[in-house]
Amino acid sequence: MKIWTEPPAKTDVEAVVRRYFGLLRDGKTPEAEQLVEHTSVKHVLKSLWSGSVGASLDTEPAAGEWERDLSWLRELALGNFAWGDSGSNFYVEITFREQTIEVALGFWVKPVDDGWVVSGPSTLW
Repeated sequence: MKIWTEPPAKTDVEAVVRRYFGLLRDGKTPEAEQLVEHTSVKHVLKSLWSGSVGASLDTEPAAGEWERDLSWLRELALGNFAWGDSGSNFYVEITFREQTIEVALGFWVKPVDDGWVVSGPSTLW
């Protein structure tokens, strides 16, 4: 996990999130989880699938369909970053086939014993 000894710049935090998302897209979830103080990656992936592929289906998907083939991740991309007024929390829009989906990922920069880390993501609908 990336730990800063001083409060990190927004660009440094965004670079960590970009790297995290790139690892997720490549199916390297263990490596992605090592970059941030992480919540359940299974929840994150299921939410991203529901907001992208699942939202575009005409029929109800089979249970666990999103887990069987993760190739859909390659069609996701990061959109805009939106920082809160405090400068410690933000969310990033997600696109699927170049269209912004209803799910965004929320992160925050929080102090820990050794400095500051990026924590998250939460899924925002």
